[in-house]
Amino acid sequence: MDYDIIIVGGGPAGLSFACSVAETNLKIAIIEKQTEDLLADPGFDGRDIALTHSSVEILNNLGAWARIPAEEISPIQEAKVVNGDSPYSLDFDTARESIDALGYLVSNHLIRRALYEESSNYDNIDIITDTIVTSVNTGDTSSTVTLDDDRVFNSTLVVAADSRFSETRRMVGIQASMFDFGRICIVCRMEHEESHDHTAFECFHYGRTLAILPLNGNKSSVVVTAPMSDRDIIMDMQDDEFNLDIQNRFEKKLGEMRLITERFAYPLVGVHAKKFFTNRFALIGDAAVGMHPVTAHGFNLGLSGQEILAKEVIKAVDQQRDIGDYNLLERFNSRHMRTTLPIYHGTNEIVKMFTDDRPPAKMLRRLTLRFANNFPPIKHVIRNKLTESKNSPGFLPSLFS
Repeated sequence: MDYDIIIVGGGPAGLSFACSVAETNLKIAIIEKQTEDLLADPGFDGRDIALTHSSVEILNNLGAWARIPAEEISPIQEAKVVNGDSPYSLDFDTARESIDALGYLVSNHLIRRALYEESSNYDNIDIITDTIVTSVNTGDTSSTVTLDDDRVFNSTLVVAADSRFSETRRMVGIQASMFDFGRICIVCRMEHEESHDHTAFECFHYGRTLAILPLNGNKSSVVVTAPMSDRDIIMDMQDDEFNLDIQNRFEKKLGEMRLITERFAYPLVGVHAKKFFTNRFALIGDAAVGMHPVTAHGFNLGLSGQEILAKEVIKAVDQQRDIGDYNLLERFNSRHMRTTLPIYHGTNEIVKMFTDDRPPAKMLRRLTLRFANNFPPIKHVIRNKLTESKNSPGFLPSLFS
C-alpha cells in the first residue's frame, strides 16, 4: 500500500503532526504499537503537562484544545523557585503582564485522547494499531516500511515519533547523544487543606527536588525527583508515610496533604539526536529530543518541532513540490536544531548545578537565584520563555515539569 506520509508513533507528537497536515488531503498512516482501545482512551499516567501559550495555540488550531474539558485545564498564575532550605525564592507572576496565566497544566492522558479524537475525524488518516515497524528503508525517491505482520508500505516521507528510545531512529542510522541523570521522577496527585492560589513551586531541596504544581481546587500535581537508589524507598512507602513526607518537605505550606492517585515512576534520561532527518525521513517529538522534565521543554518542544515540519510540508504541497525533498527536510532540521540544542544542553547544566550539593555548588545556586530575581532584564527574558506566546521571541518555555 502507498502513502504520502507514514508516521511511526501515535503519541502526542505523531498525532499532532498528522492533524497539522491533514487538510492537505495527503494520504497519511499512523503506526502505533498500542491497541486501538488504549490509544482512544489512555489511562491516567501521573504526568501533568505544563503547556505554554504557544502550545495552547497549536492545540487550539488543531481542534484538540476544545476537546479537553475546561475544568481539567489549570492555570499557573505564579511560580516560585526555591533553593535548598533557604526561604528565599525566585518569583514570577502575571501582575504586570497582559496574560491571565504563565502557563496551563493539563493531564497528559487528556491531551493524548483529544489528539486521537481529532485525528480520527479525517478520512485521509489511517491509524494502524497493535503493530510495530520492523524495518525502514529510505531511498532517493521513496521509503519503505515493513511491519511485524509482514505488511509493506511505501511512502514519500516517513516521520518517526516513537519515543526518546526510538527504534525507527536506529533503523535509519541516526545517532543520538544520551545523558542518564541517574535519577528517578515520581509523580502523583495530592489533595491539601490550604489553597495554592494557582502558584507553582519548584523546590531544589538537597538530595531531592520537589515540584508542587497547582491543579483546580485544593489539588496539586506532585513531582519528586530523587537519586535512582531512592526509587524503591519512595515507591514502597505506605500512603500515610508518603503523605507526611511530602507535607513536611513542603514545610506544611498547604496544610495536611493526601494522595488521591497512585504513584508513577519514570527514569530520567536526556536524548538529543545528532540530526533530525535523512533521505525521506524526519524525527519529531521525543524521538528528536527527550528532555529532563525540570524545565518542561519536552512536550512543548515536541509540538513546536512538528509544527515546523508541518509548515514545510504544507508549503511544498501548495507549491506542488516534493514533500520529502532533501532541502525541505534540511530546512526543518536547521530551524529545529537551532532551538533545541541550546535548550537541551542548558537544561542539563541547570540540572547538574541544582542537584550538586557540594558547598561551592550550593553557593552558586543561591547567587544564581538572587541575580535572576534582582536583575530585571534577566527576569524578563526568563518570564518570556516561561509564557512563550507567538509574539515573544526566541524559543520555548517553562521552568516547571
